[in-house]
Amino acid sequence: MVVVGNLFSSLPRTPPSVRVASGAAILHGRRAPLVGALWVLSLGALTALSYRTGCIQSQRRVPFFRPKFANQPSVGALHSTGMAAASTVPSIVVYVTVPNHEVGKKLAESIVNEKLAACVNIVPGLQSVYWWDGKVQTDSEELLIIKTRESLLNSLTEHVKANHEYEVPEVIALPINGGNDKYLEWIKNSTRDN
Repeated sequence: MVVVGNLFSSLPRTPPSVRVASGAAILHGRRAPLVGALWVLSLGALTALSYRTGCIQSQRRVPFFRPKFANQPSVGALHSTGMAAASTVPSIVVYVTVPNHEVGKKLAESIVNEKLAACVNIVPGLQSVYWWDGKVQTDSEELLIIKTRESLLNSLTEHVKANHEYEVPEVIALPINGGNDKYLEWIKNSTRDN
C-alpha cells in the first residue's frame, strides 16, 4: 500500500461501521469519499483496459467509458500463431537445464552457431529438486530458454543429447501461441529450415 503524506487529511472520516455500496466490506475509520472516487476511477480504467485487450467483447459497451483508441489497431500488434502471417513459422520455447554457467554458455553458443535457435537465454540461480537413483536429489543449475522453430525440435534435442554432460538432459518444448510478428519473423529468419 502506498501512503501519500497527509494529502487526504482534510477529508471527513466515516463512522467505523459504514458499509460501502460496492460490496459488503466494512470500512473501519477509512475515508468513504476517497474509496468511492477510487472505485469509479477503477471502473473507468478497467473498462478502458478491457476494450483495449478485447476482454469484454461480448459485453455491451458503455459510450461514456469508451476510450478514443478502442477501435484503433494496436501498434506492434500481437497475433496467435493459428493465424500466423505468411512471414512466420510455428515456433516453440525449449527449456534445457545445465549444471553451471560455463556449460550453459558453451551449449547455448553451439545451438545458435548451428542455427538450431535464434536466441538462448541463460537464467542463473535455479535450485532443482528431483528424483534420481532412487532418492531425492538437490542441485544448483541454470536454465536455458531457447526460442526456435517447431520443425527443429528433433534436431535440437539430438544436439543437446550429444553435447550435454547429463545422462538424461532435460529438453522440454512449449508452443508459442502468439507474440510480436516481427520477433516471430526474426526467429524464422535466424534459424535453418531443418
